[in-house]
Amino acid sequence: MLHEYTIPYGSGSLRVPLEQEQVMAELRGNEVPPIRDIRAALRESLDAPIGRAPLRQCVHPGDRVALVISDMSRFWMRQDLVVPHLLDYLLDDCGLSPADVTIVVANGTHPGGDEAVLRQLVTDPVFERVRVVNHDCQAADLVPLGLSSFGTPVAVNAIAATADLCLCLGAATYHVMAGFGGGRKSILPGISGEATIRHNHALSLDPAQLRSSPLVGNGRLADNPLHLDMLEAAGMMPNLFLVNLVMNAGEKLCAIFSGHYIHSWERACREVERVYQVPIPEQADVVVAGCGGYPRDMSLYQGSKAIDNVESALKPGGTLILLMEAREGGGPPEYFGWSRNLRDGSLEQRLREDFTVAGYVFFLNCEQASRYRVMLLSSLDPAETAPMGIESYRDLSALLAQADLAGKRILVIPNAGSVVPVVQEEHI
Repeated sequence: MLHEYTIPYGSGSLRVPLEQEQVMAELRGNEVPPIRDIRAALRESLDAPIGRAPLRQCVHPGDRVALVISDMSRFWMRQDLVVPHLLDYLLDDCGLSPADVTIVVANGTHPGGDEAVLRQLVTDPVFERVRVVNHDCQAADLVPLGLSSFGTPVAVNAIAATADLCLCLGAATYHVMAGFGGGRKSILPGISGEATIRHNHALSLDPAQLRSSPLVGNGRLADNPLHLDMLEAAGMMPNLFLVNLVMNAGEKLCAIFSGHYIHSWERACREVERVYQVPIPEQADVVVAGCGGYPRDMSLYQGSKAIDNVESALKPGGTLILLMEAREGGGPPEYFGWSRNLRDGSLEQRLREDFTVAGYVFFLNCEQASRYRVMLLSSLDPAETAPMGIESYRDLSALLAQADLAGKRILVIPNAGSVVPVVQEEHI
């Protein structure tokens, strides 16, 4: 019997008809209640942080504070619901004046947003009270902090580097390169220079052959060179204090852990595992997934993080049907530009000589398409993804007609950005 499964798509949703008896399960993540009173939960976290003195003891009237927040690509963490309360704490409890606080948007290598975007990130009342600026990874005044043991020249945003307190607000989540996002990523790549980011992210490649390093991967921290290099960079920042958010599978804030840049973030990562990991009895022939809607599916560059999360649910050679609007196309303008290097055989040489994050994500998506049949429903031109081995469709019926689902065991994951399936005997 056909049953329609609702999958978020852009700012709306799509209904996907599937034979119900073929569907093993519909995974929506674990039921974790959202925080009812964000202001109270935040204050409790700041007054009893992990591994650091209460925030009110770390900053004093007249101190300059850089509040580092994430950019629009991570607006799913809804920092706009937290920033006003965090600013109130700094002004009312710590005795700072609005002129003492500068909000720095951790764009990494992404272009900074205009005033409308900045207002959305921090709310209009906050924008009217304090200075809000975009980090520029090519700025002339980046402050060099030193060389990491991995050879990364660490240079960061001048406002954050010279502040009396660098207060970072971010969300912990799974990350295919760094193991987990958030935490030290507010510094590297968040507010680092382009050369710093490139050198660090190049550690994602296996130095011996053209493939992703076996030391990087979703949830992997031990011996992960990318992660360890990021930690070193964060450790070079004086007076660092973190506020780590954790979202439940419904994209609602469910936990806040503040304090030491390592210990509070590691606690948030453990909570992410508890929230996102969902046991499955076995791998499926087919996974039908959505990214969780906009902004998680804003581009192939961003939306492909859903592939990272659900790979564990697919049999080798299985089929992934991914619904991703991709209203911003590939994402960074250079993303599809790497197709030229793929076609002429120069991909490895260029990645090693001119590494960029967008180039690596493009390569990673090609790797994934070589392991599975990836069928994409999006607004993308099918000709753009064809060289990568990704089949793109603009019509759901046409996609399903080509999917060969007869007799296949299927998993449905509407919000793959927040769900990580784990075969049951491996479940933590």
